[in-house]
Amino acid sequence: MTRAFTDTPVDPHLIDECVELASRAPSAGKSQGWHLLVLEGADVERYWNVAFPVGKRDGFKFPGLFTAPVMALSLCDSSAYVSRYSEDDKKSTGLGAGVDAWPAAYWTIDASFATMTFLLALEDASLGALFFAHANEADLRVEFSIPDHMEFLGAIAIGHRSDVEEPRGRSASRARRSSASIIHRSHW
Repeated sequence: MTRAFTDTPVDPHLIDECVELASRAPSAGKSQGWHLLVLEGADVERYWNVAFPVGKRDGFKFPGLFTAPVMALSLCDSSAYVSRYSEDDKKSTGLGAGVDAWPAAYWTIDASFATMTFLLALEDASLGALFFAHANEADLRVEFSIPDHMEFLGAIAIGHRSDVEEPRGRSASRARRSSASIIHRSHW
């Protein structure tokens, strides 16, 4: 993840290509409930003014984050799944009855797959990106007219990496789990 960006604009076509690739991530019943609100230009500053107002930025460890020329909000829509599973070829599953009929929130799972694929595509395109938890959701909904039924997954800062050495996050020093501690074969 990148925490310091240049203010060099990102070609919108490059963002489109990365989204196109990410749209191929798994999607239950091809419901495709992932959405990405892409903010550029003055809209990026609008985002930061709501999510992290200027008065609270003093002493922030990663000031290079604010120069990212693109911000994207990753969102998912559960109603796309309920609607899709109400169609004739999926009706027998009973999942079209509503979100409570689902054993897991596949709209969140699928949109997370798409978001991860998007992040990897950005990396492959030699762009930096940082996925982080959004802040001030209610105010962001109002500022950018985001419908109430859309679930926020997170925010993504996107841009060209700065040459300035950026401080590491607190979690970076934590040891990564080994594959042996993750994999369970035959039994737990």
